[in-house]
Amino acid sequence: MTQPAGRPAGASSNMRLRSMGADGDTMNGNQGGAAPLNSLGLRKSSAHTRVVVAMSGGVDSSVAAALLKEEGYDVIGVTMQLYDHGAAVHRAGSCCAGQDIRDARLVAARLDIPHYVLDYEERFKAKIIDPFAQSYAMGETPIPCVSCNSDIKFADLFEMAQDLGADVLATGHYVSSRADESGQRALYRAADMTRDQSYFLFATTRRQLAKLRFPLGDLPKTEVRALARRFGLLVADKADSQDICFVPEGKYADMIERLSPGAAAPGDIVHLDGRVLGRHGGVIHYTIGQRRGLGLGGAGEPLYVVKLDAAAGRVVVGPRAALATRVAYLRDVNWIGPGDMEDRAKEGFDLFVRVRSTRPPAPGALYLREDECFVEFVHDEDGVSPGQACVFYESDQPQARVLGGGFIHSTVSACAAPALSAGT
Repeated sequence: MTQPAGRPAGASSNMRLRSMGADGDTMNGNQGGAAPLNSLGLRKSSAHTRVVVAMSGGVDSSVAAALLKEEGYDVIGVTMQLYDHGAAVHRAGSCCAGQDIRDARLVAARLDIPHYVLDYEERFKAKIIDPFAQSYAMGETPIPCVSCNSDIKFADLFEMAQDLGADVLATGHYVSSRADESGQRALYRAADMTRDQSYFLFATTRRQLAKLRFPLGDLPKTEVRALARRFGLLVADKADSQDICFVPEGKYADMIERLSPGAAAPGDIVHLDGRVLGRHGGVIHYTIGQRRGLGLGGAGEPLYVVKLDAAAGRVVVGPRAALATRVAYLRDVNWIGPGDMEDRAKEGFDLFVRVRSTRPPAPGALYLREDECFVEFVHDEDGVSPGQACVFYESDQPQARVLGGGFIHSTVSACAAPALSAGT
């Protein structure tokens, strides 16, 4: 096994690892025997259950660690140092750098639990930052938090938790996991829909779910902050982290230009009807659905960005009606729902879908035809962009099961889409 960077002192290189079970389990949890289930769903006493908690230095992961410690679990805190971008180190709303690492260390000391800092800067840049910059330069709207969860926290950090002899890995995400009818762990939306983070966790695999726990899934944020105060944690009133934590002050274009020289090449702003309306300073300065800042005064009608053609260097604009999307084609689809997706989606499978984290799940249908996976929205969705996630749900209610999802690679306008339910 390749040793992760920043191996904690005391994590022995000859630590015995359990062989992989039927569910892909590589951690140490033994669910056999007659012992009753503990609160984490394991047949072990809390004192003999080791939990590694991913501690970002924020209030959520700190409270997750405190709750598990209070229940008597053998808790170890681990913080990943992912980047160090100067201003971002002390910026409110950042995470996994500078002050956040110091806060995590102080919380761990307060809870009297071991705490390790893992230097993951190089792998974070290779797996998250560089692909984000490339995707953005291609005119997409990437969601780096999804990849950070699936490829860093639930992959590289899993290896470290395994090295530390952990039974499970816990995080402060607002989602829940519990056993479904088949006995496998399933993922569910949070009880508090205003805090639900399931959109960013759709790429979690069944193997990962088997060893993930989310102590805050059934709690409102107000109660989490109240618990932080009861535990005496200095982060009780700390600001929440932002979605894209590694972009100082949210200046995406500045970062893209630094990482991908030439990404800000100028080009034409073109109307859907073919008219050239003006010039732009690079597609990286625009997003699908954008209206303000186009510099097209006197156009005679409100215009919106409806397409970014990075290859041709064109920003395509049109009326609001042109933003309506009927179909989204997906790549890198992950299915964590019951049964087999291929069998269910051949003739169209009704579910609920979410194309932005700020929108509620909406009704749609999932199709799999000729090796292409796509969704048809019952009601047209506006501002759907390649690179975004499209997440599947069993319903639109709180605590609904997450069925999986994929990344959008192309869309079909409502004006051009036939009814797929008719089999066309």
